[in-house]
Amino acid sequence: MDTTKYETVIGMEIHAELRTASKMFCGCAVVDTTVTEPNTAICPVCTGLPGAMPVVNQHAMEQAMRVGLALNCQINAFTSFARKNYFYPDLPKGYQISQFDHPLATHGWVEVLTDTGETVRVGIHRAHMEEDTAKSYHVPAHEDGVDAYTLIDFNRSGVPLLEIVSEPDMHSVAAAHAYAMKIREILRYLGVNSGDMEKGVLRFEANISIRPRGSKMLGTRTEVKNLNSFRALVRAAEYEITRQIQAVEAGQTIVQETLGWDENRGVTYSQRSKEQAHDYRYFPEPDLPPLLIDEAWVEEVRATLPELPDAKYARFVEAYGLPENDARILVSERALAGYFERAAAAYAGRPVEVSKLIVGQLAYLMNQEGIGIDEVRVAPEAIAKLVTLLDAGTLNQTGAKDVLTAMFETGKSPEEIVKEKGLIQISDEDQLAHFADEVLDENPDQVAAYLDGKESVLQWFMGQVMRKTRGRAKPQTVLQQLREKLETRR
Repeated sequence: MDTTKYETVIGMEIHAELRTASKMFCGCAVVDTTVTEPNTAICPVCTGLPGAMPVVNQHAMEQAMRVGLALNCQINAFTSFARKNYFYPDLPKGYQISQFDHPLATHGWVEVLTDTGETVRVGIHRAHMEEDTAKSYHVPAHEDGVDAYTLIDFNRSGVPLLEIVSEPDMHSVAAAHAYAMKIREILRYLGVNSGDMEKGVLRFEANISIRPRGSKMLGTRTEVKNLNSFRALVRAAEYEITRQIQAVEAGQTIVQETLGWDENRGVTYSQRSKEQAHDYRYFPEPDLPPLLIDEAWVEEVRATLPELPDAKYARFVEAYGLPENDARILVSERALAGYFERAAAAYAGRPVEVSKLIVGQLAYLMNQEGIGIDEVRVAPEAIAKLVTLLDAGTLNQTGAKDVLTAMFETGKSPEEIVKEKGLIQISDEDQLAHFADEVLDENPDQVAAYLDGKESVLQWFMGQVMRKTRGRAKPQTVLQQLREKLETRR
């Protein structure tokens, strides 16, 4: 199979539940469906009872407008709702209130950086509002003869759902992955979505096709539905690209269809033929008038936007002098970026010294515990104090890591821990000279090896002095002492 003959084309649809107190078209509370008793946050509107009348949630529309603006979209002055008709057990009305001819936002773009270092500009075709469906729970057949059956929980039915539709501008799985991560990052920065994919509040759908390299014609696409993790997105896209290339190489025709993803087997499978717009029999929602959005309202919403990740990244590199990788890590989470800025403001030296500790040891400890920056017991100001102790020579790098670990575990200040553990750095030259002499006297063979030209032994001596001082020796002074004493033994 010669994959170099083909170019991949990927477009994505991302469905994001919006963080609002109530549902899209009724006053029912938006609840966490993973922990809330089924069918307790429901009413005649979100269960599709006859005669129930929907009312648009203004806050949801404003949240959607914020996303559109963050994605450089045009917010359309005229937007309206439509009925998208299809039958499925978790769709109580037999149709979904969505947007078709007149979406809220169009013609946007976002730039993403892939893990291969490629910058890709992805167009945003549209972002439109709709309501989420209910949730089906399939119960398998019991051994006692009870047939399989399905339960429906309507708590999710009617939750505000924003669908973001990209242009087919991605030509690698890496680009699709970076795009999905970027959209999640922006949604979290705006505070409109938690990004918790395990709870189903953010779902990806990938439209994938291939074409002969150099061709401008789009090939027949397949849509892989309801990918609920980045891992699933990457694996499903890789599998589907390979499947399509193998099919074309074998002389087969790609069929436009909707596919599911079997995570356990690692394969896509056919769900149904791919619907076109006419299959849904869209028509204007008769119970909801069009919305007219004037420029003043748009500007009012624009004023609520925070500094977004790309702008924050540029500022961190420019104003704080951070390495690009450190800046990317820090701006990946709005709370983490804020934590860094508080620590940098409390520190009198170069902010890069603060970032080293945060993206290094602190990030390592957080990953080990599986917690976010909001759960860390170490105050940003305590990080600044710890770096100040490093600058003063009170601690060396090893001691600082030990202190930060203890701070992370106990919430105590760096000064308290240094005092309790006796971790003050030894910088007295006479004291360190004594330790250096001890190490050299105890290891004559290694001394001879160094004098014969094996300079790497110097680092081994360094480690022995550090062991004797329990990591408290000032490295630069130890290195100088060892070199001088070894030269006197030639």
